[in-house]
Amino acid sequence: MNSTAVATLEQAQEMGLRPEEFDKIKEILGRNPNYLELSVYGVMWSEHCSYKNSIVWLKKLPKKGPHMLVEAGEENAGLVDIGDGLACCFKIESHNHPSAVEPYQGAATGVGGINRDIFTMGARPIAQLNSLRFGKPTEDRTKWLVKGVSKGIGDYGNAFGIPIVGGEVYFDECYHQNPLVNAFSAGIVEVGKQISATSSGVGNPVFIVGSATGKDGIHGASFASKDLDEDSAEDIPSVQVGDPFQEKLLLEATMELATTDAVVGMQDMGAAGITCSSCEMSAAGEHGMDIWLDKVPLRQNMEPWEILLSESQERMLIVVEKGKEQKVLDIFDKWDLECEEIGVVTEGGTVNYYWDGELMGTVPAESAVLGGGAPVYHREWSEPPYYQEFKKFDINTVEEPVDLKSIATKMVALPNIASKRFIYEQYDSMVGTRNMGTNDPSDAGVVNIKGTDKALAMSVDCNSRFVNADPEVGCAMAVSEAARNITCSGGIPSAVTNCLNFGNPYNPEVYWQFVGSIKGMSAACEKFETPVTGGNVSFYNQTQIGDKIEPVFPTPTIGMIGVVEDKKFITTLSYKAKGDLIFMIGANRDDISSSQYLVNIHGILNSSTPHFDLEEEYANQKQVQMLIREGVLNSAHDLSEGGLWVGLLEKGFASGLGFDITLPAEYRKDAVLFGEAASRILVTVSEENKDQFIDLMMLNGCDFDLLGHVTKGSIRVDDEDWGNVSDFQNIYDNALGTILSA
Repeated sequence: MNSTAVATLEQAQEMGLRPEEFDKIKEILGRNPNYLELSVYGVMWSEHCSYKNSIVWLKKLPKKGPHMLVEAGEENAGLVDIGDGLACCFKIESHNHPSAVEPYQGAATGVGGINRDIFTMGARPIAQLNSLRFGKPTEDRTKWLVKGVSKGIGDYGNAFGIPIVGGEVYFDECYHQNPLVNAFSAGIVEVGKQISATSSGVGNPVFIVGSATGKDGIHGASFASKDLDEDSAEDIPSVQVGDPFQEKLLLEATMELATTDAVVGMQDMGAAGITCSSCEMSAAGEHGMDIWLDKVPLRQNMEPWEILLSESQERMLIVVEKGKEQKVLDIFDKWDLECEEIGVVTEGGTVNYYWDGELMGTVPAESAVLGGGAPVYHREWSEPPYYQEFKKFDINTVEEPVDLKSIATKMVALPNIASKRFIYEQYDSMVGTRNMGTNDPSDAGVVNIKGTDKALAMSVDCNSRFVNADPEVGCAMAVSEAARNITCSGGIPSAVTNCLNFGNPYNPEVYWQFVGSIKGMSAACEKFETPVTGGNVSFYNQTQIGDKIEPVFPTPTIGMIGVVEDKKFITTLSYKAKGDLIFMIGANRDDISSSQYLVNIHGILNSSTPHFDLEEEYANQKQVQMLIREGVLNSAHDLSEGGLWVGLLEKGFASGLGFDITLPAEYRKDAVLFGEAASRILVTVSEENKDQFIDLMMLNGCDFDLLGHVTKGSIRVDDEDWGNVSDFQNIYDNALGTILSA
């Protein structure tokens, strides 16, 4: 395609633009765009880059908090003060569509991209998490996706040298064609030494650094902004190809560069490549750029518009202070990386793209970016009929089973409960010596902040079945679960990043789910004082089969960090000693709504969310934070999928110890054991700390219950012998791997 040929409406629609958007581009330019200019708007105004259907509601999320250094949208990633002159830079993003058609590279480049977002701000990545969703594990497509995604994450992350310290994996048939692959990274930088993604200083040179540019990833942002269908495999050229060893070199070069005074601004080339970085940096700095595309190092012959749109990995754009170019050249030469001057900062706000001295296209930077000229839509929404139907669920219509022991055995083997070690054993969790949970894990990933008394706790969470049942309540529960994991690990929740995975925003029922999730997230984040620092919106997560379109469950994945102000407060989940007392903080309820038990044992897919009260959740977490700091707890573990039964077992799996408990007589036993009502935490207390624990619990009125005590390995429930913890661990450890390997 000729870059300077006059573009047509048909071409605009092929790029995902609407007729009215094409008209707006003509109005901005005062003429018809050429193909190169249309390509710029095609990617910059895609849903993936512009957030045109979500920004109205994203602005309603809480953005201010006691530790905030950078608010959402200001930089590549969020930045919060963690004390001792240090800041944590963190973010989560999706790579769903690429992973659906090419799982290995899709997942690998998702890991690479999120880490670049961190180190382009001058922060050294120290830990990674991931949140993965797949279809039924018995399906061949799911097995192919799981193996490709997990290998892509493992190969890239292991070679890059940053430990994966936690995450989550869910299976549901709604993700059959459209998996969700959300990658999280966190890094550390000295306060005040972060690098901004901005451009300023007329005459300052613009460099492209890292890998040479190829045709991989062209129109990747547009691909991520449309529905997947039966022909999506034809879009494989839109998937980027990663090189973790090149990224490792780029990381070290960037860290060295950050110690100099040569950098004015720097941005990762992720979605839309040179297009995005040149326009966004120019708009942020209220300057323009002249970009000479013929000077970009290439791997193959390419048209100018292809160079602009390429999403080749391991590349960054850097604005350098004039006169200090040699410092930059020397550093990248030392690390054997491409470093070419391809442009210059100019006055005004226009970005001009040249080829061999000829102007190929010109775009007002502000007109292309989020918050500038990009379209902003107020979508309509409507409550889906299923919502009221789900609320009619009545536990009394479900007969309570007699043989709870056999059900307990089945529960441990369920794909959403069984160990995910088949997947995570491919990841290096110990590289870098920062992971503090390799021998005795906590609910959250905990990493050492070397040279200080502090540690960072981090978690990714979302029960999408809860969100589907009630988006507002379910998303507040996701925030609360992330906070609960951090609290149980000894941390104080600090801030949030999110990855909002939904179906087509033009579907009013999908948009209702999106709006409800934003409301629930806002309420919970305000309560926990965990502002949203940024993240990612991923719409169009659904599959067209014939004439039927099925969106995935609404999945607003919450990535949260917290600070353990003194490493002595780190709390792990395992039983510590025979004879320790087992308490549950939080209330028992006759509630099995949306539980794995209800769905998988009784086959009831449609029910309301389980009980949740934000005030109760907050009070229970504050109570546990206080108990940890008073030194009376030996362990803490939140209850989530599988309820009390699975929580008790998981504490035993980590230690080899068992438990002897008595269930409260006033509730259904299946609800007590397998229900998933929120706000409950299992703790263990030594006999000598029992009185102090009870005294402290009586201070704030939080519900708590003595369940029993820790045993040497045997399991007893209501004086009935249920075997040994090792019996269940064998099932738990191997169930999922057996299914996926079949």
